[in-house]
Amino acid sequence: MNLYLVQHGEAKRKEEDPERPLTGRGEADVRKVASYLAAHTDVTVSRILHSGKTRAKQTAEILAELLKPQRGTEEASGLAPLDDPSIWVEKLRAETGDLMLVGHLPHLSRLASLLICGNAEIKVINFKNGGIVCLTRGEEGAWAIGWIIVPEIAR
Repeated sequence: MNLYLVQHGEAKRKEEDPERPLTGRGEADVRKVASYLAAHTDVTVSRILHSGKTRAKQTAEILAELLKPQRGTEEASGLAPLDDPSIWVEKLRAETGDLMLVGHLPHLSRLASLLICGNAEIKVINFKNGGIVCLTRGEEGAWAIGWIIVPEIAR
């Protein structure tokens, strides 16, 4: 199984817009990464789940346009910035198809750390807005980093 962790694209500051939608740059970065994935990889996901916050929902919708998840996009609980990452560790045990989660820091960083090394407090990945981290679960159940794509390297 592949798990794709996506930090939402760059968002407007809360003072600028309390809903915090994507900035023009944030939208462009997510489109660039999604286009790169669609053109240069065989990434397929059964569904894209997001936190429900505007910036995460917009990011998920852009990714869905190009990746065309079989079961679409939807809001899921447990993906907010301060949510307990162990919630998703449990949920992932039951998942078999490739899945994409669009969320926020520090949650995504803590989830990746918990999956990879068993400790949410040890930072193992530097996430970037609009970037995607692919984690792969092996047959024995252990997670490993497959690859990382950030907007600066997607063409």
